[in-house]
Amino acid sequence: MNYKMIRYIICMILMAESAFMVLPLLVSLFYGENGVLMPFVWSILAAFCTAMLFGLKKPKYDLVFARESYIAVAAGWILVSLFGAMPFYLSGAIPSFIDCIFETVSGFTTTGATILESVESLPKGILFWRAFTHWIGGMGIIMFLLMLTQFSEGHSLYIMRAEVPGPTVGKITPKASSNAHILYGIYTALTLIEAVLLVFGGMPVFDAVTTAMSTAGTGGFSVRDAGIAAYNSAYVEWVVAIFMLAFGINFNLYYLMLLRRFKIVFKSEELRVFIAIVAVSTVIMGINATEYYGDFGVAIRKAFFQTGAIISTTGFGGVEFMNWPMLCHSVILVLLFTGACAGSTAGGIKISRIIMTFKMLRKESRRLAHPHEVTTIKFEGKFVDKETRSFIMVYMSAFFVILAVSSISIMIMGHDYETAFSAVLSCLNNVGPALGNVGHSGVYTLFSGAEKLFLSLLMLTGRLEIFPMLILFMPTTWKKH
Repeated sequence: MNYKMIRYIICMILMAESAFMVLPLLVSLFYGENGVLMPFVWSILAAFCTAMLFGLKKPKYDLVFARESYIAVAAGWILVSLFGAMPFYLSGAIPSFIDCIFETVSGFTTTGATILESVESLPKGILFWRAFTHWIGGMGIIMFLLMLTQFSEGHSLYIMRAEVPGPTVGKITPKASSNAHILYGIYTALTLIEAVLLVFGGMPVFDAVTTAMSTAGTGGFSVRDAGIAAYNSAYVEWVVAIFMLAFGINFNLYYLMLLRRFKIVFKSEELRVFIAIVAVSTVIMGINATEYYGDFGVAIRKAFFQTGAIISTTGFGGVEFMNWPMLCHSVILVLLFTGACAGSTAGGIKISRIIMTFKMLRKESRRLAHPHEVTTIKFEGKFVDKETRSFIMVYMSAFFVILAVSSISIMIMGHDYETAFSAVLSCLNNVGPALGNVGHSGVYTLFSGAEKLFLSLLMLTGRLEIFPMLILFMPTTWKKH
């Protein structure tokens, strides 16, 4: 195992984080928040000095394979969360360090679960850092490093695969660094467009920027206690809902749009299913929520917003869906499972995996009924190879085993079934809001410190799509082969 390269990648991740923290420091300086300046300075120095201490010199032997990539990414995300929690703790914004870890992990994994019942009293610099963790985590720190650092092309794909969500890694161009530049360019452009539209809708500039960053990362941290509902604006709800769904679409499709290859985009199987699920969910919940709002138009708008919030795993608060009829709760529970498209910033199982799982079930059913018939599986016009099919089935199996064991564990700790199951599902799928005692606000104060650490681990496991975290903690990973 190339330990020197693992150490180098982790040091680069910490160096990137120290650079990212300069921005909220400048925000604090701009708003004259002197009490927050030093906490950010100490946090920046801690990450920077740790990276320098362990060495930033790139090893001569710089090849990384699957095992090194998974370990570096998993360990890097854990360390980023620990160092990222320091501004919250040192500033006194969150007194408990365990709560700081939970909030930071929730930010970087774009979950949006929180332990803060009120955020409006927090300094602007802290609120900016809180939303900025969503933006950083949405596209991923590793993707940012690939944009700046040259790894050997044959091995950079391993690093991308360890962080980029989805069953496969789609390559726009042959070079990973070029892919990263294009994806980050699209990501930044969409974020800026949303921020500008929100400002035009009357939202304060600071609120618009932080909301756009939270939407881009499909996280859902808000700078208002009431979430998006605080602005009492149908325009703001429509803009945020549309962009939540936009960031749930595979970013490769946006690149194809820029190349004017619209036919390929419209033929995307995953995109069509994604749109269909959104439409059906919106109509079902809109019709059923009409009795609560007394107006079909308002109910449809609220249902569209909530559908976007859950399926994109953004989880913005602002809709009192806990008061909706039980059928709406059932739809929300289904959306908690699905997630959006592969290659997006959304969490969840991903539409592509669900489509291919159903196709595999259909294939096996036909094979049992017609043993001599040769059947194949195609997705997005391409044949799905045996390795991909096997990987999807292993992922789905691992997901449901972790979900079941974790839910039972939380229930044993004294929580009811609805709260335990939906909270675990929400954290594992990086959604935020849940059912039961957690509710639409996504506030997790009812859990103990040990439970919060456990849920934080689930958030990291979900964001990295299970295997990097499993590989990191498997004893066989560290054995010499």
